[in-house]
Amino acid sequence: MRIIPAIDIIEGKCVRLSKGDYNTKIIYNENPLEVAKSFEAHGIEYLHLVDLDGAKSNQIVNYKILEQIASQTNLKIDFGGGLKSDVDLKIAFESGASQITGGSIAVKNRAIFEKWIAEYGSNKIILGADANNEKVAVSGWLEESNEDLVPFIKNYQNKGIQYVICTDIAKDGMLEGPSFDLYAKILAESRGIKLIASGGISTFDELPKLAELGCEGTIIGKAIYEGRISLKELENYILEKC
Repeated sequence: MRIIPAIDIIEGKCVRLSKGDYNTKIIYNENPLEVAKSFEAHGIEYLHLVDLDGAKSNQIVNYKILEQIASQTNLKIDFGGGLKSDVDLKIAFESGASQITGGSIAVKNRAIFEKWIAEYGSNKIILGADANNEKVAVSGWLEESNEDLVPFIKNYQNKGIQYVICTDIAKDGMLEGPSFDLYAKILAESRGIKLIASGGISTFDELPKLAELGCEGTIIGKAIYEGRISLKELENYILEKC
């Protein structure tokens, strides 16, 4: 299982929210590049970078941070937040993203998202399926759609999607543990999907459980920033699995 730390960006700074609420913002570091380099120094190869300003607006905003991290580290970055058009996608890939995550766009403009899958391939495009009460949420989680989570994932799996990042919004940033039952349900009903678990990770012991479930990766945010999981622990975990 891949370990994927998260950096969420507001106004160029590394922040975390609770349950996606922008009013709960905590700034952890004013230099995202410094944070990314600390991850890389502990053997981490992957990064989940989210443009929270972009997620609230109609376009990519913090692509310069992406460019900075991509050019000064070897991290493989998946980038999301605010990708609403072909131009946004082009900017993200030209700025150094290895993959992009589409969430709102996959709900609000299926035609363009399906075009991206066809043009760039399923190794480059990740489905962001973030949910509240198993309903897909959009626009930086500020809106809830009418889409049921599992059928939404299965529909896009039929369109060629391989990778899915799923966050249970009720768990995100709460340090109360991930949604094991929800992930088990998704994996049982969407056979072969590469599921990346996100939200609620609070202790190192939860990681082997997610791996046992069959998650392809896990995104860890606040647990790192709050010192609940150390980078040394993650480094040892990665080394053991090599």
